[in-house]
Amino acid sequence: MAGVSRKAAKPLTYMKDEKTDFPILCETCLGPNPYVRMTRAEMDKECHICARPYTVFRWRPGRDARYKSTIICQTCSRLKNVCQTCLFDLDFGLPVQVRDIYTPAADQLVIPQSEVNREWFVQQQEKVFKDAGAMTAYSQLTAGGGKEA
Repeated sequence: MAGVSRKAAKPLTYMKDEKTDFPILCETCLGPNPYVRMTRAEMDKECHICARPYTVFRWRPGRDARYKSTIICQTCSRLKNVCQTCLFDLDFGLPVQVRDIYTPAADQLVIPQSEVNREWFVQQQEKVFKDAGAMTAYSQLTAGGGKEA
C-alpha cells in the first residue's frame, strides 16, 4: 500500500496525562479582567515542543480580544520558563530567542532532539518538579541539572 504510513504504538508511559487546573501564563495573555472564563480540554492536542498530549485551555482575555489557547504543555513551559500561549519569558517578558542570546551558553537548557531521548529527559524533569513541589527556578534546572547546588 503506497502512501500509507504506520506509526509504532507509543508506550503507556508516553501517554501519561497532564492533570492541571490552570495554565502557566504571563499577565499579558491573561488579560485585565479578573473574572476570566476558561474552557479546558484534557489530552486534546500535541505539544509543539515535545509532541506529548496535554491539557488545552481556551479563553478570551477581554471583550474585544480574540480567543487565546495554550500551545505547549506545562512541563515544557516549566523547563523553558515561558508562557504556554505566547512563549515569552515569564521573568523578563522577552521572546525566548532574545533571552537565549543574552544568557551564557552554559546556563541554557538544551532539550534532546531524538524522540526517545526527549521523552526520557522530560520524564526526569517531571520527577524533579514533583520532588520540588512547586515551580523549580529555571536557573536551578540549568545550573545543576535539576538539582539544587
